[in-house]
Amino acid sequence: MREVRIDDIDENEIDTILAEDIDFKGVLSFKKPLMIKGKFKGEIKASSDLFIGEKAFIKAKIEANRVSAKGRIHGDVLARSRVELYATAMVDGDLITPDLVMESGCKFNGLCNMDKGKTVHKEGTDET
Repeated sequence: MREVRIDDIDENEIDTILAEDIDFKGVLSFKKPLMIKGKFKGEIKASSDLFIGEKAFIKAKIEANRVSAKGRIHGDVLARSRVELYATAMVDGDLITPDLVMESGCKFNGLCNMDKGKTVHKEGTDET
């Protein structure tokens, strides 16, 4: 079996990095790539990519172009292009994405919907 590897992130190419000592709540929206290394609770609505550092803990509903995670996510994720889960990632929530890459060792507890244009509801029904 072929081992899955995700290209590592070059932090120099990310416009904004929220450091490990950051702990905040609220609604976060952004248009350029962002990395969170600390804690965040609330809602994330982005038109760009979200990178989640290895020590990060995110408790939020997430909507972004690409979500690339090394840390923990507790909440549902809608990624318009791709979800990348590194070996250290832990996700408790549902994923909606057209492309999913998971390294061996990551933890994912939830539903995954890869049908474009549909959303998954907790009751298990589809809506177009």
